[in-house]
Amino acid sequence: MDATLHLAQQPEADELLGRSPLAALVGMLLDQQVPMEWAFAGPYTIAQRMGRDDLDAHEIATYAPEAFVTLLSTKPAVHRYPGSMAKRIQQLCQYLVEHYDGDAATVWKDATTGDELLQRLKDLPGFGPQKAQIFLALLGKQLGVHPKGWRESAGLYGEQNSFRSVADITGPDSLTKVRAHKQEMKAAAKAAKASGK
Repeated sequence: MDATLHLAQQPEADELLGRSPLAALVGMLLDQQVPMEWAFAGPYTIAQRMGRDDLDAHEIATYAPEAFVTLLSTKPAVHRYPGSMAKRIQQLCQYLVEHYDGDAATVWKDATTGDELLQRLKDLPGFGPQKAQIFLALLGKQLGVHPKGWRESAGLYGEQNSFRSVADITGPDSLTKVRAHKQEMKAAAKAAKASGK
């Protein structure tokens, strides 16, 4: 994996995301209840605090849980909820060690169909259906992973020229468009809820 991503909007953090399958997965895992840039900068921060230039699933899986929470909690914290996210990252890494010998890229390397890959992503701890579809779209749109039917399996997130999620962010302009789309969706949901009362 060697791509240029623009999700953290920080060159060093984005460089790690583009070359490290595990960093990309951990960034996606962290991408909830915090700004996207904060979430995707997380893997780089974790690697730096561990004194590494990449994340290692075996090392994280066996890291002392309390120490890993401290690593994520140290200010500036890696996430708004560093304790629960530390646990989720360790669960993800333990799963990867158990099922993929710690190699995150194996999750998608030999998947022959989009549906197979989507199921593999949904099986990962912390990846619900929507997160799995968004990550599948990111793999397809920016990382050159194209199993048969991947766009269909990614649902709306797989659509070409859409600006729905992190899968569509390639720089500041597309980031602005994705943010605008999310604001529209929130406003529509709020209006629908209000009219239903």
